[in-house]
Amino acid sequence: MSSDITYDGSRLLKMEVDYSNTVDEKIPVCERLAKEGKLSEALDILLSLEKQTRTGSDTHSTSRVLVAIVKLCFEAKNFKALNENIVLLTKRRSQIKQSITKMIEESCSYVDLIDDKAVQLEFIDTLRTVTAGKIYVEVERARLTLKLALMKEKEEKIEEAADILQELQVETFGSMDKKEKVELILEQMRFCLAKKDFVRTQIISKKIQTKYFEDPEVQDLKFKYYNLMIQLDQSEGSYLAICKHYLALFNSPSVQSDVNKRTNILKNCVIYIILAPFDNQQSDLINRVKGEKALQDITRYNELIKMFTNWELINWRSIEVSLQQLLRVGGPDLELQPTGAFDASESGNKRWNDLKNRVVEYNIRVMAKYYSRLRLQRMSELLGLNLKETEEALSVLVVNKTIWAKVDRSSAVVNFSQQKDPNQVLNDWSKDINSLMQLVCKTNHLINKEEMIHQNYSPSQVEANN
Repeated sequence: MSSDITYDGSRLLKMEVDYSNTVDEKIPVCERLAKEGKLSEALDILLSLEKQTRTGSDTHSTSRVLVAIVKLCFEAKNFKALNENIVLLTKRRSQIKQSITKMIEESCSYVDLIDDKAVQLEFIDTLRTVTAGKIYVEVERARLTLKLALMKEKEEKIEEAADILQELQVETFGSMDKKEKVELILEQMRFCLAKKDFVRTQIISKKIQTKYFEDPEVQDLKFKYYNLMIQLDQSEGSYLAICKHYLALFNSPSVQSDVNKRTNILKNCVIYIILAPFDNQQSDLINRVKGEKALQDITRYNELIKMFTNWELINWRSIEVSLQQLLRVGGPDLELQPTGAFDASESGNKRWNDLKNRVVEYNIRVMAKYYSRLRLQRMSELLGLNLKETEEALSVLVVNKTIWAKVDRSSAVVNFSQQKDPNQVLNDWSKDINSLMQLVCKTNHLINKEEMIHQNYSPSQVEANN
């Protein structure tokens, strides 16, 4: 295709007249006029020239003229003329999209060079207004919007900044680089978290696929994403999800090579997995965390996770002081430094109470595993709770279907053995008998095999074979 044919969006533009020589001649003249203080005369010449190049479909020359107009206005510090001409040029009939893009790109480079904040905000507003709804300048509009949101954040107008940034549907931008998209989405998440809009933060987070973070060149974005997700799930008390986020960070190469980061993140994995209510996912994840080799270097935390996997009763009263020292007070060693999960804040105290509840729930599950019937009074003694608290804890686990139990209030006995349907009992018995008979048949076969071997060989041959 010849060089005098260009695409303007869906339109095919064929250059009718080449104004390159005219533009080369007039732009230096206009620059000289502007330096002499005759900006309006220079702009009149350029605007007239812009009409000629535009009607002649000379894309390259039109772009040069538009860039020259905004450049002269900026160099003259005439921001009123700059704003007016940007609006004027974008509204002209049959304006070439490529030329507008060049002009907007040039204008965006001036934003950070403006010292007066009021003028800067007005200029940004003008650029955002003329780029609204135009796909071919969506990237420039997104960058301007982010810049405006950050300016509002410095003024401590968090809600206004968040609202401004939420206008962008970044995931639909086809011309934006993937990394820049992710950066903008992360900023949207950060602003939503700052104004405590947790529902919107959760929705926005789903726009990012975690597979993207497997690229070693975007590890900084990976850490930012998972730290934001940890803050989000902490606000909702989703301990299992928090553990998964820390585990994703733990498996990063940069964390594995740094002992301090690796130790701190693994301690958080241990804390949040034992805080998570029991279910199949929690059971699977706690065993995965327990199997990490690096956990062997953190002795106290290794012992802590073993307490919740050894199927033995945990005496809260005997370990409360040592856990306080380990998780809340800490010590000078790296292993003994607290993670901040159980600090003196309201959320820290809530996690500490949740830890007590998890110990109680774990003890009840251990009892359900080893006892078929247990007196309520004895159960209360083992849990270190009064009767009312014991019944409440037991009821929560039964309602959540973590265990099966019934309380006989007349005799104050808890029954953990679920009565089976007679058909189920017969089926289980039949299955056990079949397994037993298969073992008997296999044993009989092996005996017969040995007898045949000894009948066919003499004692000396058998001894030689052995």
